[in-house]
Amino acid sequence: MPLNSQADLTILDFSCQEFENEFVDLLRSDNLDREVAENPQRVVNFQSELKTFLSDAYKNEEGCSQAHRVLQRILYRINRLKLFWYDSLDNYSNEDSSFLFSLRSEIETAWQGWEEGNCIDRKADSLQASLHDCVKQDLDPDPSLDGLFIRNKISKAGYHHLLAITSLDGLVEASQLSRMLGGVGNEVQTMLTRILWEEYGSGKFSRKHSTHFSAMLEECGMDCKPEAYFDLVPWEVLAVINHSFYLSEQKKNFLRYIGGLLYTEVSVPAAFQSIKMAGERLGMGEIAVGYWDLHIREDIRHGQWMLDEVALPLVKKYPENAWDILKGYDQQKFMSARSVASIVESIRLLENY
Repeated sequence: MPLNSQADLTILDFSCQEFENEFVDLLRSDNLDREVAENPQRVVNFQSELKTFLSDAYKNEEGCSQAHRVLQRILYRINRLKLFWYDSLDNYSNEDSSFLFSLRSEIETAWQGWEEGNCIDRKADSLQASLHDCVKQDLDPDPSLDGLFIRNKISKAGYHHLLAITSLDGLVEASQLSRMLGGVGNEVQTMLTRILWEEYGSGKFSRKHSTHFSAMLEECGMDCKPEAYFDLVPWEVLAVINHSFYLSEQKKNFLRYIGGLLYTEVSVPAAFQSIKMAGERLGMGEIAVGYWDLHIREDIRHGQWMLDEVALPLVKKYPENAWDILKGYDQQKFMSARSVASIVESIRLLENY
């Protein structure tokens, strides 16, 4: 649908909200599949609208941002059912719904096909050498323009806004990794378990990384309930979370997931250093920057473990498929940079930069 004015954007925003509200009503049904089977007309309009939003989001290189946002929000609402939130058990009545499964597949197929166009399928003489080069480059890169903006420009309100957006993932971090650990025991599985064990505070809640994130929010007088700031989250950030769900829920994508996790662990120290420096510049207390400091210290080690004890052994085990590790690495790097850019743009709007 072409957009020619602010009025068009307002109408589309309303349409997106109505579409999402309709989905939430479906999600809250006592038995969604039975309801759809007995009253198929209820979802006819929803499915028609879905096709329109899919077309608007993925018809070209950029797509419609409002369509991206509503589709990623719906996909996130479906994916989160894979985790347990210690809430009412009734909230999981439709977790195995065939309607939700079909809906998720339809969105993911269109979205992942579109994301493929954002990645360069690169080859080199040596995959192992390429991975070593990537890690060396991304462990200590020159600061990006977005990183410098965060480090040197954001105000205290901007820092709080950044915390609000990143809390969606920070308060449940590493949860997708937990879904990759089952199966036959081996050295790779053991190392992945060790990384998860450290992310989860070695079994002590006070040391769990998400506990440190909650402490940051509390120190800043912010709401530390998971998903409290869901409505602030740009679609690009949701896409990173949903991509992790997509890879971790399909074991054929195991190598791509490993490549993405390798990039995340390697790149976090440099990225979080800018956020930590922003907090220190703004006079935030030790607790209000503690989460970043913890990751800077631990993820340098995690990145090396991921390269030496996970990625490189998998290259040897799966020589015909191992290029998927580099593909996963490159895709995670692209999506992460896009996510950070969206957060910076959100802060710029907040601060009238």
